[in-house]
Amino acid sequence: MRLIPKQIETLWTLFTAPVVWAAHFLVCYLGAAIYCAKPELVGLSFSAVRAGIAAATVIALSLIALSAWLAWRQWGFGTDDPPHDDPTRRDRTLFQGFATLLLSGLSFIAVIFTAMPALFLTECIR
Repeated sequence: MRLIPKQIETLWTLFTAPVVWAAHFLVCYLGAAIYCAKPELVGLSFSAVRAGIAAATVIALSLIALSAWLAWRQWGFGTDDPPHDDPTRRDRTLFQGFATLLLSGLSFIAVIFTAMPALFLTECIR
């Protein structure tokens, strides 16, 4: 019996959450930096920039939550406790699912911390 579906047995799932966090980081910080350097170039208020950061954060958190759900599914819904250190395909897949789940949690927290300055800053300081 096959516990883990074939479509999620890929190494790329391991990198999904950190890549989403990195893209979110770039969007937030580059968007804020461009706005603060040249506000007339963008033509928006800082509230609009903050709303854009909020929207990017919601999208990033949703993608990371999806990645975590797929990882949890790949891990077998937590039915086998770690360590998964036997030299079998099943243990490698379970280990990858568990590692992806942990990376998803870390990336979820990193996205929240990346977006937190937008909560507290109300304008650019020059």
